[in-house]
Amino acid sequence: MLAEWESPCAILMALPHQATDWAYMMPDIRRCYADMIAAFTSHGLEVVLLCSSRQEGEDFVAQLPHPRKVIIVEADFNDTWTRDYGPIAVERGERPRALDFGFNGWGLKFAADKDNLINLHLRDRYIILPEQYRNERDFVLEGGSVESDGEGTIMTTTRCLTSPNRNGGKSKAELNEILAERLGAHHVLWLDYGALAGDDTDSHIDTLARLAPNNTIIFTGCRNVDDEHFEPLLRMRAQLTLFRTPEGESYNLVELPMPDPIFDEDGDRLPATYANYLVTDSAIFMPVYGQPENDRLACQTMRIAFPEHEVVGVDCRALIRQHGSLHCATMQLYRGYFNDAIVKN
Repeated sequence: MLAEWESPCAILMALPHQATDWAYMMPDIRRCYADMIAAFTSHGLEVVLLCSSRQEGEDFVAQLPHPRKVIIVEADFNDTWTRDYGPIAVERGERPRALDFGFNGWGLKFAADKDNLINLHLRDRYIILPEQYRNERDFVLEGGSVESDGEGTIMTTTRCLTSPNRNGGKSKAELNEILAERLGAHHVLWLDYGALAGDDTDSHIDTLARLAPNNTIIFTGCRNVDDEHFEPLLRMRAQLTLFRTPEGESYNLVELPMPDPIFDEDGDRLPATYANYLVTDSAIFMPVYGQPENDRLACQTMRIAFPEHEVVGVDCRALIRQHGSLHCATMQLYRGYFNDAIVKN
């Protein structure tokens, strides 16, 4: 499985529309999507934008600063979290492949019949080159549930991957074999602790801890002993100190701050986290939450692990209202299976 920072050339997103859960806050979420897309395209990335209708997509894209870098694809989808139903990239014989895993709405919590067909739709539209597409739909796997260092190490969470509502509650040993066969994982790090209030994903790894170059793990910390996350994240940190590289070395640990609590209209806490960033070969797109001190510290902390990268903050207060953030709303596409001739034309 490719590392996220290995030169993606496009980002897959799905534009919120009135038939989605975003209907009640459409101006706010559309503004957030415009900001994300502007950040991506200004840093040389194309965006493949799924839209419920071409006209709606064209009207939205016309207002963006780099409209020619946005590819509109008319498609039906249940939800906008492309991280979890978009293609997962692996490299076979130095050529990337787009793997299409099954998606069942985070363990049968939400409808996913349309989301589960998106990769086939992208293949049929030649956005994904048909010869590089691989059908892996007999196994349920969400992109936000696995992290890769691009060298054969995969990090995931026990709570998510062993969920009985995904693949029948397979054991870690069984899953290790599947991850080895399909993602080339020869070293799997199983995180047993850590969860965020308001999270619908059963502790996706991209809300808690992320792999980075040079045997580094970036993780969500909590220093407030009165916060409900303090104890589970302390246990998570303790387990991270025990993780070892394939060579037997400890990982370098970099702690991100915990955002101040954010609540929805009913007073329920939302799963805000700075770990839900998107990283490319030259830039990190960081979710920020209108908390100047925490936002600044999170962005500065990222430079420890990625000293050569530009860190770009994107206000994700609208995104978090539907229990996701920047990484959840995006999926990187790579040269080798992404049909860049479409962009050139």
